[in-house]
Amino acid sequence: MKTKLFFSPSPVCALIAALFCAALLPGRGHAAGGNGKVALKPANTKAGYIARLLINEPPFPGEHGWVSEEDSKAAMLAILWVCHGRIHHVPPGYTQREVAATKTKDIIDIITAGGKRGQVDGFYRDKGGAFKAVPRVHQRVNSLLKISNRGTRGSFARLLLHAQGLADAYVAEGIIGADRFARLKMVGDIRVTGRAYSWLANEDYYFPGGKFVKIPNSADGALGGNRFFTLKELKR
Repeated sequence: MKTKLFFSPSPVCALIAALFCAALLPGRGHAAGGNGKVALKPANTKAGYIARLLINEPPFPGEHGWVSEEDSKAAMLAILWVCHGRIHHVPPGYTQREVAATKTKDIIDIITAGGKRGQVDGFYRDKGGAFKAVPRVHQRVNSLLKISNRGTRGSFARLLLHAQGLADAYVAEGIIGADRFARLKMVGDIRVTGRAYSWLANEDYYFPGGKFVKIPNSADGALGGNRFFTLKELKR
């Protein structure tokens, strides 16, 4: 994990419910052929790649930082919003390159900026421009898929399908949902921009530096084993 994400305002309950339901629609995240097994879109497709990002970042049952299904699902959505925010909601006074280390309208460029040890650790483009992930990402995803397909569907299957559903919905329709951080204006005595623009593992010694400001627990800044960060507001 290296850097991270955001949310947007609107009727909160209705829009969150719509996105969560979209993630579970028939055919989203399911294996072709109707064999009943959980499967993801191929990693070389946009929806499959985004899904692997969402799966890779928050914890699954038994892993460090695990709290609950809903907590990890909320982290997936927050991570997707961070990526989206770095494209569509760059705060006044900042350039996109300052916030996202790249200038683009493509979410894949946001995820892969900086290479293997760049914006999102382990996600990168190869010399030909194809988007890739390091072996440990694929190994963990494959392990989670095996666990989810051993018996009756439980948290593992629901989380995998949720991630793929979010990715499918984003690629097909753009992001929908509610930004829990959008209205955040003050952190202590620091005036901030609102929205989240970075995330890191939730440990005190991790900090993205620069003008990032840690979103506190009182504002739900810790989700799915990750800590989310907003930006200090710049005077115009």
